[in-house]
Amino acid sequence: MEAVVPKENNTREQGSANPESFAAVMEARRAARGFLPDPVPEATLAEVVRLATHAPSNCNTQPWKVYIVSGDRRDKLAARILAEAAAGRVEPDFPYDGRYEGVYQERQHQAAARLYDAMGIERGDAVRRSEAFMRNFRFFDAPHVAFFFLPEPFGLREAADLGMCAQTFMLALAAHGLASCPQTALSLHPRIVRDAVGAPESEKLLFGISFGFEDPSAPANRARVGRAPVEQIFRFIA
Repeated sequence: MEAVVPKENNTREQGSANPESFAAVMEARRAARGFLPDPVPEATLAEVVRLATHAPSNCNTQPWKVYIVSGDRRDKLAARILAEAAAGRVEPDFPYDGRYEGVYQERQHQAAARLYDAMGIERGDAVRRSEAFMRNFRFFDAPHVAFFFLPEPFGLREAADLGMCAQTFMLALAAHGLASCPQTALSLHPRIVRDAVGAPESEKLLFGISFGFEDPSAPANRARVGRAPVEQIFRFIA
C-alpha cells in the first residue's frame, strides 16, 4: 500500500488541511485481516504515534495508555493468548456479549457474510468460521499490535476519548501507507496482556489494534463491507 501524499494547493499554503488528501486517508482506512511480516520502520512508527497524541479528549485529560508489542514479545504473547482462547477462558475488564438487534444486527450480519464470502467459507461451516475467528489472536499475522487501556477510575466518557485516540492512530497509519485492524477480541484476555506489557491492574484493557503492511494476497482483504447511507446516520436540523 502506498502512502497518501498530500497535494500542494493554495489551501495548504494558507495553513489549512487539504480536504482531498483527508478524504483519501479516510477512505484508505479499513480493517485488514492479513498482514505481511515486514516490520514498520522505527521512524515511521515514531511519527504515527506522535500524530496519535493529537487526538482530542475531554478537558485535555488524555485518559489513555497504549502499549505497542513487536518482535519476539509479540510472538510469545500471541502464543499465550491463543492457548487461553482455545481453552475457552475469557475474563474481559469490560462486559461484552457481542449481541446486536435491529439495524445494527443487520449491518453485523452483512459484514460477516461479505467477509466469509471473500474467504470462501460457507455459512454453515462452523469449523472454518471458528478457525477464522481464532486468527484474531495471532493478530492476523501483523508484526505489531497496540493495546489500548483506560486507567481507573475513568468510565464511559473517557472510553469515548480512547476511541478518538485509536481512530487518530489508525488514520495516521493509513496516511503512511499502513493497514490496521481494531479488535474487540483482543480485550478478552487482559490479565495476560497486562503481564506481557507490564501494565498495572489499575489500567483496564478496552481493545487492541493489529497493524503493519497489508498482505494484498490475503483473501479476507478482498472483502468490502460498505457503510450505511448518510441519511441513516446524520440528521440536519435547521
